[in-house]
Amino acid sequence: MRAITQVDYGNSDRLRLDEVERPVPGDAEVLVRVHAAGIDRGTWHLMTGKPYLSRLIFGLRRLRPRWSTPGRDLAGTIAEVGPDVQGWSVGDEVIGTADGSLAEFAVVPVKRLARKPASVSFEEAAVLPVSGLTALQAVRDAGRVTSGNRVLVIGASGGVGSYAVQIAAAFGADVVAVASGRKAEWVRSLGAQQVIDYTRDDIGVSTGPFDVIIDIAGNREVSDLRRLLTTRGTLVIVGGEGGGNLLGGIQRQLGAILLSPFVKHRLVGIIAKESADDLAVLRSMVEAGTLRPTLDRTFALSEAAKAMDYLTEGQVRGKLAVSI
Repeated sequence: MRAITQVDYGNSDRLRLDEVERPVPGDAEVLVRVHAAGIDRGTWHLMTGKPYLSRLIFGLRRLRPRWSTPGRDLAGTIAEVGPDVQGWSVGDEVIGTADGSLAEFAVVPVKRLARKPASVSFEEAAVLPVSGLTALQAVRDAGRVTSGNRVLVIGASGGVGSYAVQIAAAFGADVVAVASGRKAEWVRSLGAQQVIDYTRDDIGVSTGPFDVIIDIAGNREVSDLRRLLTTRGTLVIVGGEGGGNLLGGIQRQLGAILLSPFVKHRLVGIIAKESADDLAVLRSMVEAGTLRPTLDRTFALSEAAKAMDYLTEGQVRGKLAVSI
């Protein structure tokens, strides 16, 4: 099969379109004929090997064979089912997460599989799993957002942020979003009642207080964000960017978790769980019209390097898809 491969860490010039062996599903897995795969900052982190701490998992000097094909989320049709798989059949249209979705075929465990929303294209469905799961768990589980809450989403125009705005609004929250001015109208269309242009305006105390802050951008001091919370408010830190090549911002999550028992605020870090049940929740929301996939542009598989370059330019609204 055709697949994007990478051996050494680096920039997009490390990505190659190769012929590789087609994978075989295990007992509780299915083989998916990939029609589209999603690309986001997580794909970039794997490609560059940054932060360096991540190389303890993916390989110290070069990528381990398991991670030699990038890409995580996908949409496609089942081509083969493992011997212990029940409830799934060849030809079913699905979404899910795989270890290497930038390929014509990928293996997906059934615990990370759900039916594709019928109302959207494969390309739109492919940008839903990873970012959608992270946003859902940040809003619902970590943030415990309920109707009437005032919620601030920082990094609202990215993959996770664009879903967090929609999900918080669907839960009945009053959403204030932080994004660049050129993306403000688009973010409002997702359900934000107010958009703060971070290139021009500061997030001042006058904009608060907030019951919940969901920080995806990851470049503000925790102490500054706490000043914007209500007395018993919650700060959810989702990853981090700009935190240095070594740790990549993870120290903010760890520091917040350690501080949380000693302050009135709830300070929570989140690492999303790739759950079939939560994928089904996202599918239901899409079908109900309360959540729409945030697809910016689509590239061909042979243009994967071009897609990564476009991602790093910072112009993307939501996510990118690769059509296969």
